[in-house]
Formats: sequence, C-alpha cells, structure tokens
Amino acid sequence: MAVVVLLGVLALVVFGCVCVVWAERGGPRWVRVVAAVTRGAGELLSALGKSGRGRGGSRTADDGGDD
Repeated sequence: MAVVVLLGVLALVVFGCVCVVWAERGGPRWVRVVAAVTRGAGELLSALGKSGRGRGGSRTADDGGDD
C-alpha cells in the first residue's frame, strides 16, 4: 500500500515538473495554473525545510561528536 502511495506522489511531482516546463514554453491556461501550484508547493516545502534546520536539526563535525 505504501508503495502505491509513493508512486502516486512521484507521478504528481513528475507531472508538476512537466507542467512547469510546458508553461515556460507558453502552454494552455490549465498548465500555467498547475505550474503555479507546483512552484508554490516547492517554495513552501523549501521554507519549511529551512525553518526546521534553524532549530538544531542537523549535526556538524564541530558539534563535539565521538572521535
């Protein structure tokens, strides 16, 4: 079941990327709408990822790990 969900998400991502490229080349209106939604979702996920890293979510070599 999880594989089917992941394949569905992957298909949506690929479809969104295709629409972004097609919209850049002057596609129909619905393609431009899908491209705008895809770009907005990408920017939202990017912003959420950046805010998560600010809370100490990653370790570096300078964190005093075991050597």
